[in-house]
Amino acid sequence: MKHWDAVSYLRVLLAMFALLLAGTGANAQDLEPRSYTNTPVGMKFLIAGYGYVEGSMAFDPSVPLADAQYYKDVTVLAYAQSFDAWGKSAKFDIVVPYSAFSGHALAADDQQRIREMTGYNDPRFRVSVNFYGAPALSLKEFADYRQDLIVGASLQVTAPLGQYDNSKLINIGDNRWSFKPELGISKAWDSWTLEIAPSATIYTNNNDFNYGGTLSQQPVYTLQGHIVHGFRSGIWFALDGAYFTGGRTTINGVQKDTQQTGTRAGLTVAVPVDRNNSIKFYASASTSTRTGTESNVAGIAWQYRWGGGY
Repeated sequence: MKHWDAVSYLRVLLAMFALLLAGTGANAQDLEPRSYTNTPVGMKFLIAGYGYVEGSMAFDPSVPLADAQYYKDVTVLAYAQSFDAWGKSAKFDIVVPYSAFSGHALAADDQQRIREMTGYNDPRFRVSVNFYGAPALSLKEFADYRQDLIVGASLQVTAPLGQYDNSKLINIGDNRWSFKPELGISKAWDSWTLEIAPSATIYTNNNDFNYGGTLSQQPVYTLQGHIVHGFRSGIWFALDGAYFTGGRTTINGVQKDTQQTGTRAGLTVAVPVDRNNSIKFYASASTSTRTGTESNVAGIAWQYRWGGGY
C-alpha cells in the first residue's frame, strides 16, 4: 500500500474540497426578478452592490471531510444598457464581482483545513431580447405602455478572467467558460406579475486543475420563478424561488457522486430614492440540497439610471 505523508494527504483532501467548491456557483443560484420587463430604449444603469454569503457543504460519501463551512463577502459593480433589437426591447449587461472567501472543514485526522482568499471572480456578460410583448419604445412612448405577456430569451457568458492559480486547489475564478441560455416568460395582471425562467448552464473543461488535471462538469438545469407586486409609489417586492439539478463533476476521467439537486427561496424589495436612484434589498436561502452547498445570502444594491431622453 502506498504510504502518504501529511502533505500528500492534505493535498488530496483539498482536491476533494475543491471538487465541491466547483459547484458552489451553480448552487448559489442567482434569483433575479424582473429580468424580462420592458425598458425604454437608450436607458443606462450603473449598479454597485454588496452581498454576504454563508453556507455549509454536503459531500460525495467517499470524501473524508466533515463540517465544511464557508463565508464570503462579495462586492459587485455592474453596467447595463437597453437597446432596440429589430424593433424589440433588448438589454446588455456586464457584472464584475470581487470576493473575500474563507472556508474550513474537518478532515479524517480531526485536523481543521482552512482556505482564505480574496480577488476578482469571473466576469459575466449577458444579452437579452424580449421577442414578444415588449416593443422597443422611446421614453415618451413608454409612458403609454402597459405590460401583458412578455416572452424573451437571454444568453449569459462567464469568462475565465478571475483570480486563478493552478497550484492552489481552491480558487475564486473557475478557469473555464460557461454559457447560460435562458427563456423568460412574464405575465402581468394589474399590479401583479408572474415570471418563469428555465435555463441551462453549460461548462467547458478546466484543463489546468491541480497542476494540469482536467475538471469537467455536466450542465446545471434551473427553473426560476417570481411573484412580483408593484406599488404606485414605485416600490416593488418579489417572492423568489428556484429549483436546480445536474452539475455532476469528473476529475481526470473519474466521475464523482456529485449530482446536485436543490431548491432556494428568497425575497427582493426595491425602493426608489428619486428619479435616477433606487436601492434594492435581497435575501435568499437553500430550502433543500443534495450534494453541494447550502447557503444563506443577503445583500443590498444601489442603482443609478440615466439616458433614454432623461
